[in-house]
Amino acid sequence: MSLSVITLAPTIGQPPVGLFVALHGWGSNAQDLASLAPYLNLPTYQFCFPNAPLPHPQAPDGHMWYDLNTREGLPESRQLLLGGLQALADETQVPLNKIILAGFSQGGAMTLDIGARLPLAGLICLSGYLHPEITPLFGKDTPPVLMVHGQQDPVVPISAAHTASQALRDGGVSVQYHELPMAHEISPPVLGFIQDFVTTLTQ
Repeated sequence: MSLSVITLAPTIGQPPVGLFVALHGWGSNAQDLASLAPYLNLPTYQFCFPNAPLPHPQAPDGHMWYDLNTREGLPESRQLLLGGLQALADETQVPLNKIILAGFSQGGAMTLDIGARLPLAGLICLSGYLHPEITPLFGKDTPPVLMVHGQQDPVVPISAAHTASQALRDGGVSVQYHELPMAHEISPPVLGFIQDFVTTLTQ
């Protein structure tokens, strides 16, 4: 398996000061999140949107990081992302501690999973959840986390966000948590939270 990636260079025409890597959800694809890049107003960042390596069984153009029922594919996707982020750092000369990893839904779960293992700048989990086995990995060296979840999310219940945020805090991780009156989506206010979070990390 390998990752195909949509890459968007900084709009200022200079080398990136950081990388923003975003992981799509189950059954979606890289283009879905790439369409949001212009609205984040992060002109000094290079954006990278990988496609998950596994084809989705129902969505013709959809991909998944692993099978939701059996979790088949999770170890392979984990290794692909760990290796891919290190390769990105080497290729762009942007160190891991200047890379922000974000994800939506299943991509959010992968973000917390990968972020517990690498010294990244920050993690953004949107409408996501937790792989329970990574809880012991959380500690003071885990990057700060932004979590945003919809109070009316019919796909990933708000209780999953509560569980994840509590596990992070119990591990000593800095967590910025927001609930919004929305469903399983990325609404305009979420983009503002992301921009503010990234700006704070670079100050």
